[in-house]
Amino acid sequence: MSPSLRGSRRVDIRAEAASPEFPKTGVWGRFAWARSRFELPRPARLPHSRPATGGNAENAASVALSMSNPIKVEVWSDVQCPWCYIGKRKFEAGAAEFGGEVDVEYRSFELSPDTPADFVGTPADYLSARKGLPPEQVKAMLANVTAIAAQVGLNYDFGAMKQTNTLKAHELLHFAKSQGLQLEMKERLLRAYFEEGAHVGDLTQLADLAAEVGLNGDEVLRVLETGEFADAVSADQAQARAYGIQGVPFFVIDGRYGISGAQEAATFAQALRQVSEERVSS
Repeated sequence: MSPSLRGSRRVDIRAEAASPEFPKTGVWGRFAWARSRFELPRPARLPHSRPATGGNAENAASVALSMSNPIKVEVWSDVQCPWCYIGKRKFEAGAAEFGGEVDVEYRSFELSPDTPADFVGTPADYLSARKGLPPEQVKAMLANVTAIAAQVGLNYDFGAMKQTNTLKAHELLHFAKSQGLQLEMKERLLRAYFEEGAHVGDLTQLADLAAEVGLNGDEVLRVLETGEFADAVSADQAQARAYGIQGVPFFVIDGRYGISGAQEAATFAQALRQVSEERVSS
């Protein structure tokens, strides 16, 4: 059974710091605040949690419960983060494997907020010129991520990508959420940037992409020009800093568990199952 993925309200939690590196295991459970950092009251790694005691019957019960009470998942990510699109595909596969209803909301995180909107160049140009990385190292890095993206059905074209500032894209995602179209807008922006070479910092192109998913292009331009949702973007980023999130994607499941990075689908499925099982047993 395919899960239902839809946008919803904010859930307040505290989370362990995330790592910007990949691959990197990053699963934390039931956080407690202590001495300006988050620490675990007990070891709790979801991929190695106990199996359901009731076997298939308990699994069925937990999935049925999630249908009436969807599991909320908040995802901090950036529109031009290559691991975020890969992580999105892996999470979707994990949610489908889980089989229950999942309620997804995307949160804003800018990986390169210092990038000018009118930066002329590709991600490779940006990494070499502005971050000082050797061109050969950048080439190898991008080839690696392109190969990994292909494994989940994504066709990255780093030569066509246009590095930019993603603030306006995040504002658009908040506007789309207010119209009930955030998930559609997120997918369209990611595909446009990574596979089609679209400029996701250009207001006209953003409005055109928004129109494709059912938003009013003129209204989108007005919202982006006035910065109506800039505060919402800032609030997401402030909460990310409060959680200690340093890299994305970062997934917060049911307000209790955090998963850092583009983990395998099985990791996400196991986390969702554990949350469902805990609901049944509580």
